Amino acid sequence: MDNHGRRTFLTGLAAVGARLFLGGGRAEAQTPPAPRRVDVHHHVAPPRYVAELAPRRLLQPVSVSWTPARSLEDMDRAGVATAITSITTPGVWFGDAEAARRLARECNEYAARLAVDFPGRFGVFAALPLPDVEGSLREIAYALDVLKADGACLFTSYGDKWLGDPAFAPVMAELDRRHAVAFTHPTANACCQNLVPDVPPPIIEYGTDTTRTIASLVFSGTSARCPGIQFIFSHAGGTMPFLTERFTRLPLANTSLQARVPRGVLYELQRFHYDVAQAAHPMALASLLRLVPVSQVLFGTDFPFRTSLDHVKGLADFGISAGDLQAIERGNAVRLLPRLGA
Repeated sequence: MDNHGRRTFLTGLAAVGARLFLGGGRAEAQTPPAPRRVDVHHHVAPPRYVAELAPRRLLQPVSVSWTPARSLEDMDRAGVATAITSITTPGVWFGDAEAARRLARECNEYAARLAVDFPGRFGVFAALPLPDVEGSLREIAYALDVLKADGACLFTSYGDKWLGDPAFAPVMAELDRRHAVAFTHPTANACCQNLVPDVPPPIIEYGTDTTRTIASLVFSGTSARCPGIQFIFSHAGGTMPFLTERFTRLPLANTSLQARVPRGVLYELQRFHYDVAQAAHPMALASLLRLVPVSQVLFGTDFPFRTSLDHVKGLADFGISAGDLQAIERGNAVRLLPRLGA
């Protein structure tokens, strides 16, 4: 599609009826009473994405059967006003840069259509074709400048590299220049597949790979060099809160690491943001909220793998004060993404 065609396509988004995106259902979303929550961890599975991945057998049934109607129904049940959507693992990279660029673009344009077709209900964390750096730089520009995405979705690792690797420095520099939000979703790295019989990689490796990429960003100096990036880490930071003492002690005996973290490890860990997807329970929340201020915690659900109501109930049962609950469920996201408060 040439530039004129893309402009025509985008101009016509508002005219497209919601029925085109409801995935075969005629059900219309019911407006909940005073919806206010913002879900920053909400997955979509565009039809083209499903078609591309189905032969690879890499998608779970809940992704294959996803529709916008299902998202809206779940959101309405829990009073979620807006969900910022993203593509989940395994993403769009399968070794072919051109194919990854094309699939990322198709996913992002689909997500942008949802945001236009259901005003106020959806936002976009754009898919990137990493580890293709040049393609990712182009997609950042298109997604943020043309599609008006809310940020970019990164995975915790690509091949044998985590996000602080020098190979990704141009992408980090561009996100830093733009003061962009970088929603970071875990994956199971190739190093650590099928280590424990009968335990799928997401059970252990998602939390562990999140910790690895936080370590990579902090101890490579990337975090200190790129203070403009607003990182969101999924699932309460994985295993990182439990390992905080080890993180903070590591530079004490290594002067080169001290130079890469001039303000200290805790400073970096406490300026990151963390969502509560699949972590809205006392074991994770108690650790996370002792490490970071409430201002850094965001509501997330991991839909369609879990429900919004699961997380509303989990936060309420934990006994968070009304003011802190309001911040986690909405206020912090509006501060991070001011357009949500308009």
